[in-house]
Order: sequence, then C-alpha cells, then structure tokens
Amino acid sequence: MSKYLLIESRDPYESGDVGHYFDLAEGLARGGDDVTLFLVQNGVLPARRGARSDGLDAAIKAGIEILADDFSLRERAIGASDLRAGVKSSPLDAVVDGLADGAKTIWH
Repeated sequence: MSKYLLIESRDPYESGDVGHYFDLAEGLARGGDDVTLFLVQNGVLPARRGARSDGLDAAIKAGIEILADDFSLRERAIGASDLRAGVKSSPLDAVVDGLADGAKTIWH
C-alpha cells in the first residue's frame, strides 16, 4: 500500500481535466492506497456545500481524506462552516507534512 498526496489547484468548472484527477484519486483509494486530496487555489470551489461536483462526491465516498487550504478558502470568502460533508479546512502545512512523510505527491 502506497501513500499519495494529490494536490488540485484548478477550478473544475473551467478545466475539464480535473474530473480525471478526481478519478485517479478514487482509483488509487479503491486499489487500497492511502490517498489525501488537498484542494488549493481555485481547486477549493467544489468544496462548498451545495456545489455540484460528481468527482469530488465520488472521492469522498471512496474514503479519501479531502483537505481544503484554509488560506484559499478565506481568499474566496468560503468559511469552514460552508464546506460540504467530507471536506476539512486545513493549513498548507498538511502538504509539507505529507512530503516529509514520504507520500508520493502530484500537483495538478
């Protein structure tokens, strides 16, 4: 079992390939790998409660830890209480910790 840290910075409503990235995360998790998906910059937009994102919904159902960068959330006026179930606000330190722990990391 490998540990993965996938970082998504793109807005899924503008970039069609974000769905493929969520599919990658889901496939790794379903294959038994430990996956954390860290949303940053415009990647936090589907984390809002009520936002439609089939890919993020599937990732949450697959048991992936979903973290949203707290600074990116504040920049977009999204409070921690505005997040959908299954998404937690987190400082960027989580990325540094993941790198230090040896997680295989991909930034998209």
